[in-house]
Amino acid sequence: MITVVGTGTGAPVEEAVLAGAELVVGGRRHLDAVRLPEGAERVVLGALAPALDTVGKYVAEERPVVVLASGDPGFFGIVRALAERFGSELLDVRPGVSSVATAFARVGLPWDDAVVVSAHGRDPRTAVNLCRAHPKVAVLTGPGAGPAELGAALARHSLGRVLVVASALGDPGRERVERVTPAAAAARYWGPAVSVVLCLDESRGLGPVRTVAGAGTPPAGWALDEAGFAHRDSMITKFEVRALALARLGPRPGELVWDVGAGSGSVAVECARLGAAVTAVEKTADGVGRIRANALAHGVDVHVVHGEAPTVLSDLEDPDAVFVGGGGRELPAIVTACARRARRTVVVALAALDRVPAVREALAGAGFTCDGVLLQSSRLAPLPGDVTRLAAANPVFLLWGSRPPARTDIEGAPQ
Repeated sequence: MITVVGTGTGAPVEEAVLAGAELVVGGRRHLDAVRLPEGAERVVLGALAPALDTVGKYVAEERPVVVLASGDPGFFGIVRALAERFGSELLDVRPGVSSVATAFARVGLPWDDAVVVSAHGRDPRTAVNLCRAHPKVAVLTGPGAGPAELGAALARHSLGRVLVVASALGDPGRERVERVTPAAAAARYWGPAVSVVLCLDESRGLGPVRTVAGAGTPPAGWALDEAGFAHRDSMITKFEVRALALARLGPRPGELVWDVGAGSGSVAVECARLGAAVTAVEKTADGVGRIRANALAHGVDVHVVHGEAPTVLSDLEDPDAVFVGGGGRELPAIVTACARRARRTVVVALAALDRVPAVREALAGAGFTCDGVLLQSSRLAPLPGDVTRLAAANPVFLLWGSRPPARTDIEGAPQ
């Protein structure tokens, strides 16, 4: 049997749990805080694989093992690795209070509506994009993804956010919980004791009563009617086009989407409603105002950049997906610039047949596989006498390019 004990946020480890253990595994600070049974082997967790190999030897000989972990070891913790290796039936898990629960308790906020993301040993882009898109995010930190790095990434585009940096949670002599701006966080050295960083939009810290925990309730629908957006002279991506564009963009939490030539920002808003971080690029001042108003009306965060593509794109972080709307002579150059930066896909809506070949060439030239359709739709429209006709909408070409997955050799290593 493997007994997994959560500790490190204030609760001491009972001696009875350790009694009889022949192997005790844990971080150095956890091991130093307990008195081991006489004769028990001690393994300090560093690289996981050697520790699991040692645990495996004791399990094979049916000798008792205790693993000490931080907080709740079933929450982004070692329970997953142990269960995968030895089976959950061999685990006796004694959870402690997680660092996330402790951090929110310290600032007096509920966290059933928080997004929780681990940046420990993972690409920090996911954590940054979630912090940009959601009003309440808890980030489990790691080397290269602590408060300074998060603050630097958020300082320019998330001015309404505050970071709550929780260090050495559960240690009465060292625990610190500090509220700082992203810019202030970026300017400091925080050391290795940071447990978790909360990224908050404090104006929305207390959301409505929830039935389902986690990120905001998914939207009941998408491809919203044009009447739900402020726009100028029907200059808006129609909902039929938006529906397929969203399907090809695949916006999801943790990703960044560009809406280039955003106009009313209808595509940007819809991507944000689906949980993605979004940057909308618009060259007209009145368009910028409309995008911000539409984002506010739909309760989402959209970072709006006032400038002309492709020039202004060089100052933006690389996106996962890009939507390019509108036309103009610069369209091929804009698509080329977007395709060079996009990690996954680029979707282009255009009305002019003459520009289709150039857009396809731009996508293919950037290494994308290209596909597309001509969308022609007719909506039901009332006529006098309680009858209905079909009102044709202008046809629109929708082209999309997808970056092919990396080739792998027979053993799965990238080529």
